[in-house]
Amino acid sequence: MYPWHLSMEGDTLVQEMVAAVREVLGSEVLQGTGELGGGLISEGEVFLTDVGKVFIKWNRKEKALDMYKGETAGLQQLGASGVVRVPEPLAAVELPGGGAALVLEYLPMKDLRHHSLNLARQLARLHLQNPLATTHPGGSRVRHGDARSTFVPHFGFHSPTPCGYILQDNTWCDDWQVHPVGKERQTFFSRKLQQQIAMIETEYGDREVLELWSRLQTQMPRFFAGVEVLPSLLHGDLWMGNSAETQQGPVLFDPGVFYGHHEYDSAVSALVPPGFGESFWAEYHAAVPKAPGWATRQKLYRLFHKFNQWNHFGRQYRTGCVKLMKELCG
Repeated sequence: MYPWHLSMEGDTLVQEMVAAVREVLGSEVLQGTGELGGGLISEGEVFLTDVGKVFIKWNRKEKALDMYKGETAGLQQLGASGVVRVPEPLAAVELPGGGAALVLEYLPMKDLRHHSLNLARQLARLHLQNPLATTHPGGSRVRHGDARSTFVPHFGFHSPTPCGYILQDNTWCDDWQVHPVGKERQTFFSRKLQQQIAMIETEYGDREVLELWSRLQTQMPRFFAGVEVLPSLLHGDLWMGNSAETQQGPVLFDPGVFYGHHEYDSAVSALVPPGFGESFWAEYHAAVPKAPGWATRQKLYRLFHKFNQWNHFGRQYRTGCVKLMKELCG
């Protein structure tokens, strides 16, 4: 028997999770500490093992294993960049009673306070790393956990990755938003929005949203006039709640990684207070200046996250989505 804190008593899934993770880790000991760390999507806790602490989070949803596999791939790629610190993923485990668990390196994290500006500088380096690699000959699609010096010329990722519990379609695409002359295929970012809106259509059949989306698609190319968009490795769900620090420096976690426009990473933090703050973004933009039209594109990228909130948490987010779509349609 293992000692459980009170909230875990009688939770069969947690007991199944502990048994499954013990087997995968080969650990005789897996003991809950009562140090909780879950969020809106997953439950989580620090556990003791034979060789020290790990952090485990778990989720009961049907696609939880795919979600955690995508998160693992994203954490590995961010870690391989050598720029930002992330907890090392140790194992994604399918649970016999349904759902899955993700075992992560334990880091003694606290709220981001002293290392905020350091994180801003690291984020800028992360976003510049791939575009600066255009000076290297050739280009290739990024591979699992592979830090590359060659330019990655495509938008997407080698794996679906989660934003919340919704898996993003990261199929590689040549174009971010503006169609080159003579091309008619869908661009990467419009496909991201289409995925969210298709879920709204299925669940709610919202005619006004569909009409606004039809109008917005014709407007979007002008938001990128004169702007060159090169793929950057993105955290993908960058807000204050997905950052922290240790004594050694800042840490990022819970990513939704893909290669995309670097401006995308600054959009969601304004939607979920508290944000990173003016000094954080001043430090970041000292290295990555704002391009013309930045403010409008921020609204466009926030639209994705607003739809993602609607698809996660319900129709109360509809008003904000419709209002923003109307603003962007002019």
